Parts: sequence; structure tokens; C-alpha cells
Amino acid sequence: MTRVIHTGDTHLGYRQYHSPERRRDFLAAFRQVARDAVEADVDAVVHAGDLFHDRRPELPDLLGTLSVLRELDEAGVPFLAIVGNHETKRDAQWLDLFASLDLATRLGSEPVTVGDVALYGLDYVPASRREDLEYAFEDHDSEFAALVAHGLFEPFDLGEWDAEAVLDRATVDFDAMLLGDNHKPGIKRAEDGTWLTYCGSTERASADEREERGYNLVTFEDGEVTVSRRGLPTREFVFVDVELEEGEGHARVRERVGQYDVEDAVAIVTIEGEGEPVAPADVEELLREAGALVARVNDRREIEAEAEAVEVSFADPDEAVRERVREMGLSPAAGTIDEVVRASKVADANVAETVERRVTDLLEAGEDAAFAPAPEDGAGDRTRTAAERMADADAGDDDGTATDAGADGTGDAPAGATAAGNGEGVDGTDEETGNRAGTEPDAEEAATAESEGEESTAPAAEDGQTSWGDYQ
Repeated sequence: MTRVIHTGDTHLGYRQYHSPERRRDFLAAFRQVARDAVEADVDAVVHAGDLFHDRRPELPDLLGTLSVLRELDEAGVPFLAIVGNHETKRDAQWLDLFASLDLATRLGSEPVTVGDVALYGLDYVPASRREDLEYAFEDHDSEFAALVAHGLFEPFDLGEWDAEAVLDRATVDFDAMLLGDNHKPGIKRAEDGTWLTYCGSTERASADEREERGYNLVTFEDGEVTVSRRGLPTREFVFVDVELEEGEGHARVRERVGQYDVEDAVAIVTIEGEGEPVAPADVEELLREAGALVARVNDRREIEAEAEAVEVSFADPDEAVRERVREMGLSPAAGTIDEVVRASKVADANVAETVERRVTDLLEAGEDAAFAPAPEDGAGDRTRTAAERMADADAGDDDGTATDAGADGTGDAPAGATAAGNGEGVDGTDEETGNRAGTEPDAEEAATAESEGEESTAPAAEDGQTSWGDYQ
């Protein structure tokens, strides 16, 4: 018989809600897993990725991790792990550092034997690279084989990586896939009988994670795989849900909050209904006065109102840029430069020379008005094009009607002055989150994705264990 603890998504170093205490909570949960492993005398701790919350963990997080790994090492419990998306680096991984210190083993295509189980690893792989994977694993001579992998796998909800396809293409027949990345625990069985299971996260990385945190205890014995669930004592999250009827407001929220003990807890108040407006800051202050470590208020009514107010436009992005430039009130000369750089047909190699020539011509011609900001109309509006303003400057006309002079002094409007531009519009692309890598303001909302749980058909748990059926 071989027993391993299957854990993952520990997200060490996560300063959730900008709270140092929450950062320590994530390390404490990981330490508790290690101590449970020592106490239960398991054969190994298997980590399914996202040991760290960030690819650049700080020194206290590294030192804390080392202290936990040393506890396992001193007790003779090996720590086997893969790399998740949150901690992935382009060069050597932090897991490699721990392996160089003989405190961890990085799983890969070669089997690592623990008891009668051959363990393999598959680090997180971006979707764009999955088609090129060969899923080539070296042979083994153990009774069981298990693949530890990180990603959102089908057939679980929100799955984007087909576990069945991995099993079909793999060169080794696996009895179990021990998965990480989904913070909600779950268990299913593939068509070929392989067990697929998520261990869930060891701490709540999001207010959506209301279920108890924990890890899996996986037993390999007599040709069968048994997956059972163990809970972890973590900081309490108190969820206060308030449905406001018409005419109800702050008093009703205060009444509901008073029904809960929020001392030293993360308190999350969610407000819905048709009631009066409630100031979130007042509610958060009430929670802090009651001793809450963290206080957060989610007024769903405000979110819905904002969503209804959003307008989606498919307007020409180049026109949007031109409109913004007009609003900036550039001088005619500056407007001309903008058009040469952004919208004209001037070749890139000639842009600098063209700009220098046009500015020099204006200076030599003594066109001081060309360098004055565009005048505002009575409503404070600056709507004329750069070509129109330049025409005004050349003609000495203040009424904005002169149109016979060009920006370059030749009498022709500059190329591209009223064209749609060259397609170089505004790039609204933001940086990643997360990743699966989680992003702020609240990276936990991005770092987490839920998957489907179902009533387990796994073999019954051993005495003293919590079965999947009991857990759910």
C-alpha cells in the first residue's frame, strides 16, 4: 500500500486584501499540510503546482517555504512537485532551487517511484503550445502510475484542456491524474477508468471559495485507487448576505451584521434587493469595530447598475483617436506633426526629415500663430482639425473659416489630414492576471476558476478519513 497527500495551489506569498496576516495564513496552511503528512506517516507529499502566488516570491516567502520543506525532509517524507502558471519563470524555476538543496523533487517525464507508484509530472503549459506536446513518458515497472498536472481540465467545468486527450496520447497508462489549478476540489472518472481529481487550494484565495479548504489523501492498494478528503483549519471567512426590501437600508445591514461573530475573521457583506443606498465605507467601519481582520462590502445593486450603464461601441478607433487629439487643443504646428507621425502616408524612414522640414519652414516664415494653442469656442470646445487651424494661422483669420492654406505652406492640406489614418489605433491591451496569474486590485478573483463537483463513485475511504461523498 502507498499513501500520498495530494495538495496544491498553496499560493505562498499572497498578501490577500493587502493584509500581512493573510500572507502568513497561506504559509500556515502549507505548514499544516506538512505536519499532517508527518503525523499520518504518508509516503510522500505531492504538490500539483502554484506553490507560490508569484514568480518573484520575496525572501520571507522563500525562507518560510524552506522551513516547511526541512520539516518534511527531517521526517523522511519526500516532497514531489510540478510548476504551476502563477510561479512559472522563463529560466530555472524556484522548484529547481529546492531540488538542488535535496528538499524537493521536480516531477517530469521520467518516473519517480514512491512505494509501488510511479509518479510523473506535467507542468502548466499555455494553450498555444499544447498541440505540440508529445506526452512522451518513460516506461516504469511499478504496479501503479499517476500523472501530476496543472491546468483547467475537461470534463470539469470551465475545462480548456482535455484530460481524455492527454490520457489517449500519453505513452504510459495512468491510474490517476492528480490535478492542480482549480481551487475547488472535485473528482471524476475518465472513460478508461482513470481517476481525475482536484485537491483544491489550501487557503481561500477568493471570496467565491466558500467551501472548506483542504487536500486529498490518495491510497494505492490491491489494484485500486482510493481518494479521500481531509480538511484544514484556516482563518474563518464570515459571509453576510443581506437582501434589502424596499425602504430598508443601513439599519437592516447593521442588524444582519450584528448576528455574526466576525472577530479576527475576513468578513464579506453582500447586499442585494430593492432597498435604499448603503455606504460601503460605513459598513466596513462597523465590521472593523466588531473586530474583523478584513472587511469587504459587495453591493450587487451598484454592480448591476454599472453593467446596465455600459455602452458598447464599434466606432472607428482611428476616429476616436482623432477626436481625442482635437480635444487636446494642440497648436497648428503640433497638429501637423501629429498627422505626419500618425496618420499621413509619409514613409517611416522619412518621418523625422519631414517633421524637421515642416517645422523649419514655419519658423523661417515667422508663423508664430502656428505654435499657439488652438483657441476654445464659447463652450470650451476644440473641434477643428489641425489642417483647419493651420489654415486659420496662415490666413490670419480668427473665425475658423479660412481653408485655402495648407499645413506645409504649399496651399495643399497635409496628406492624411482628413484620412482615416494608417490603422495604428489605440492599443487597449492590458497585462495578463491570471492566471492565470492573478492581477490586482483583487488578484484572487482572477487566480481562481471553479470546476464541477459530482457525487463520488470512488472507493470508500479508510476509517478516520472523510470520504468524498461525506465531504460534498
